[in-house]
This record gives sequence, C-alpha cells and structure tokens, in this order.
Amino acid sequence: MRVYEYGDLDKPVIMLFPGTCCYWKSNFGHVIGELEKYFHTLIVSYSGFDENENTTFVSEIDETQKIEAYIRENFGGKIYAAYGCSLGGSVVSLLVSRKNIHIDHAIIGSSDMDQAPKWLAKIETAIMMPFFYPFITGKGGKGLKKIFDKKMNQGGDSSEYIKKFVEIMGVDGKTDLSFITKKSMKNQFCTDLYTKVGEHISVPGTVIHVFYAKKMGEKYLERYKRYFNNPDIIPFDLQHEELLLDAKRWTKEVCKACNIVINTY
Repeated sequence: MRVYEYGDLDKPVIMLFPGTCCYWKSNFGHVIGELEKYFHTLIVSYSGFDENENTTFVSEIDETQKIEAYIRENFGGKIYAAYGCSLGGSVVSLLVSRKNIHIDHAIIGSSDMDQAPKWLAKIETAIMMPFFYPFITGKGGKGLKKIFDKKMNQGGDSSEYIKKFVEIMGVDGKTDLSFITKKSMKNQFCTDLYTKVGEHISVPGTVIHVFYAKKMGEKYLERYKRYFNNPDIIPFDLQHEELLLDAKRWTKEVCKACNIVINTY
C-alpha cells in the first residue's frame, strides 16, 4: 500500500480511498488541483493496485489495518476527513467502526455497501472475474468493452456519465493497468462483499456524511440508515459516484460537509 500526498501540511488532512479495482490516479487525479486548495490531500493506493510496488491485496481488513498503522505513524492516529469512493466507503466505515484511529468527518461516496455471506461472495466473484479482470487490465474483455462502447455512443446524459465513469476507473485505454494481478482483484472484490462494516455505527466526535445518489434507489438509503447511527444524509439527484465526476462541485460539497469555507474570489 502507498499513500500519495498533495498540498500544504498546515491544512486539514483529508484521505481519499478509491473504488473497486480502481487505479488511484484515475479515480482522484482530476480533483487534486481543487481539493489541495483547502486540504492536505492524501490518496491511498491499495496493495496490488500500484505500479510502483510488487504487492498483493490480501483482504479488506488487512488493508484497513495498514491504513490505520499509516495514520497512527504519520498523523498521531487522527485525521480531519476521509472520503471513500464506492468500495472506499466500506473502508472508511471500517476505519470509523474499529475505533483504532479517529476521523472527524467521514464521507461515504454513494457506496452500495453490498454485503453477502462468504460462500455467496465467492460464487459471485467466480462469476464476475472472467469478465471483469480482462476488462480492467486490458488483457482481453472485448465483450464487456463492446457493451460499454455501445452505451457511450448512444448519446445523451447517460452515455456521458458512462464515459466519465470509465475514465475514473482507469479503463479508458489511456492507462496501463496490466500490472494488477488476478489474485489482487479477486481478493479485493470478494472480501469487500463479505466483510461486515457493522450496524448503527456511532463514534463520539465523528460525523458520518453520506453523499446519497438518489438514482441508485431507496434501498441504499435504507442501508445507510441501518449501518450508521443518525448519519448526515446529503441527497443528490445523480447516479453512483456521478458527483465525483465534477471536480469543482464535488470539492464544494466535501468542503461544505467538513465546515471548510470555499474561496469565492
């Protein structure tokens, strides 16, 4: 695992966590310029998903433990804010619920928070990997690519959303992700499904904000209310992580949640 840092050290610290099988720079590279105006910005690059390491993603809990150790060693066990994109929202939830470090503002970025028994998670992973792995790494996956290409060429808001979402995943053909191993991807996908984050999570001094994408459906809102005790639900009439695609708007909403004053000049 690596952590990439941007911005002034004297600003509040925010740590960003990528989504499922996402390359850190594709996932968050477009928001760094805006975000570092207000935060000392840290971006986590998970084990097995960084081209500068020869590591393997073992499990979501193992990765969470590494992150906790990093925060304790470098920031005395406390950071001001964290944002989790999709799977990253589960990591942020674990960091809060385990109480080994402290986060003042924990932001869940329209994560689906899917959870399944281990046996079912293994079956779902076995079904998905033959399609997902070659598509992400560029080692094949032509069938899935054709589906995405077709949707992107249909025009309209939906195709624009898919095009930008593919970019933040790093599968737009501009980024070489062939260094990601099938084992790392399998372990991340599977352990995220069966690792329970807890229910009615509540920690003194921590505010849990949820960027709720209403177009995902109300069942996700019900999950947020079950997993977190009195979360700050911030609704948007958007799709999954669509807010993140707009760097300025997303940064504005992150600052607002964290009580950071935006420069208007």
